[in-house]
Amino acid sequence: MILTVTPNPSLDRTYEVPALDRGEVLRATAERMDPGGKGVNVSRAVAAAGRRTVAVLPLGGAPGALVAELLAGQGIEVAPVPVAGATRSNIALAEPDGTLTKINAPGPELTAVESESLLSTIRTHAGAAAWIACCGSLPRGLAPEWYAELVARAHRAGARIALDTSGPSLLAALRERPDVVKPNAEELAEAVGRPLATVGDAVKAAEELRTYGAGSVLASLGADGQLLVSDAGTYFGSAAVTAVRSNVGAGDASLAGFLAAGGEGPDALASAVAHGAAAVQLPGSVMPSPADLDPSAVTVTADIPLDRPLMEPAS
Repeated sequence: MILTVTPNPSLDRTYEVPALDRGEVLRATAERMDPGGKGVNVSRAVAAAGRRTVAVLPLGGAPGALVAELLAGQGIEVAPVPVAGATRSNIALAEPDGTLTKINAPGPELTAVESESLLSTIRTHAGAAAWIACCGSLPRGLAPEWYAELVARAHRAGARIALDTSGPSLLAALRERPDVVKPNAEELAEAVGRPLATVGDAVKAAEELRTYGAGSVLASLGADGQLLVSDAGTYFGSAAVTAVRSNVGAGDASLAGFLAAGGEGPDALASAVAHGAAAVQLPGSVMPSPADLDPSAVTVTADIPLDRPLMEPAS
């Protein structure tokens, strides 16, 4: 079982539009409504693969009730933590060329009692989990050190932690030595305080995060591929993608694929790349099923192209 933690979940509405014309009336050609949040997406991808997952998340108001209903409909066990504030609603506008414009609401402010209830609920389910994936931004009311406390408690319970967050929350949590961290290129650059222009720059930044406390670093480099830097070695994975439809949740699908394949080594990286490549070719934040995956399109190598310029340099 993979347990996911999403401290700031959302109800996500995605509209596909012919073009984003500022100041004009836009007519959507398609729309979707999905439960959102990075940990929620990991659970959705795990469930799509036919694996058991439990999603721990604070839920409030009508949007929260709808998130729980949508998750249950996808075969996901929900461990809700009731909160007074309403769960946030987000909007995404997807254009035909893959450009995505997102409007993310701030979400409710959690009280100290609600924060402790969230940690207690995680502890209740941690014993049965092969991995705990802690993902996304922290809501108002939770200090940047909240993830660090979660990692420390989870390790005391014998659980393995995969952490996907950024900024002060990531840096604070590294001291508790999460087993895996999953930054994208921008988050990796922010964490080390310098721009990344090549794959080699990303490798050095990932190695630096390991000196700060990360066990392994699974770094998403967008269209360039993904890196895995760990005690077992450094690997680079990529996949051919015919057309990008939406990149919403692609990184979350990658993390789900990585953990479902064991969470270590080149085979797990290949699974992560296959899941991410499949996700970007699906609408909205739809998570890939096994039928969507194309392992033959994936290449994983220990021969890292250090001098290759990143298609999207991170500053």
